[in-house]
Parts: sequence; C-alpha cells; structure tokens
Amino acid sequence: MKKTFFSVLLVLLATTFAQAQQRYCFIDSKYILEKISDYKDAQTKLDNLSKTWQDEIDAKMADVEKMYKGYQAEKPMLSDDMRNKRQDEIVAKEKEAKDLQKQRFGYEGDLFKKRQELVKPIQDRVFNAVQKMATTKGFELVFDKSAGVTLFYADPKLDKSDEVLKILGINK
Repeated sequence: MKKTFFSVLLVLLATTFAQAQQRYCFIDSKYILEKISDYKDAQTKLDNLSKTWQDEIDAKMADVEKMYKGYQAEKPMLSDDMRNKRQDEIVAKEKEAKDLQKQRFGYEGDLFKKRQELVKPIQDRVFNAVQKMATTKGFELVFDKSAGVTLFYADPKLDKSDEVLKILGINK
C-alpha cells in the first residue's frame, strides 16, 4: 500500500513539475462571445422565445387563479359532487400549466433544445478557433477566466490518467 501511494505521489509530483514547464494562456470566452453578432442574435431570439413562453404560462396560471376564486365564491352554493368536479377541473388546469412550464423550461425542455440549436454551433466555432490558436502558437493549456478559472482546452498528450491507472495496477 505504501509503495502504491509513493508511486502515485511520485507521478503527481513529476506531472506537476512537467506542467510548470508547459506553455499556457487564458481567454475570456464571455468577452469573445459578446463580440460575435450571431451570438447576440441567438441570445435575442432565446430571450424573446423565453418571454413568449413565460407569458403563455402566466396566462394559464392566471386562468387557474380565476377559476379558484370563482370556485371559492360559489363553494357554499355547490353540492359535494359539483365541488369535487370543480376542484378536479382546477387541479387539472394547474397541472396543465405546470406541465407546460416543465416542457418549455425544464431540463432538456424547449428552451434547452433551442439554445443547443442556436448557441452550440457558435460555441463550437469559438472552441475550434481556440484549439487552432493553441496548436499554432504552441500552447498546451488554455484557461477560461469568464466563469472563474476553468480549463478550456488541453493538449490530449498531457492526459496521464492511464499512467496513474497503470501504477495503481488497474487495467483499462
């Protein structure tokens, strides 16, 4: 166990030393994207779609609220069957509104898909440009400072994960 730990530590130290000699730079992807007119257009389209969909959902929720207030006002005059029926109608209408909200804004909803359709190709263009710049200028690591410091690009030959697995005695 000590031997394995020492080996992993040695590899990590060697990797750290090797990385100290690597060439690296940073970019601001937010700044870059804001300078691309296609990105601005895509963001405007997404904002407009989002507002339209939110207005649609708000209208449905307003209908639910109106139905509920009407029910509250008429409740004393309704029979048990009519109360249950109206409650079911209100619950169904509210579920419909929440389902629409999930469809539009939920995980992998319409907004997510539209963002993928409009923004992803632009992000891919930026990534490809950064990769080209990095390989041309000899940068092995490119960090992005726009959302904290994140690794934006790394030369695949720098990935030493398989070597660490080998030292740990784990086959791929």
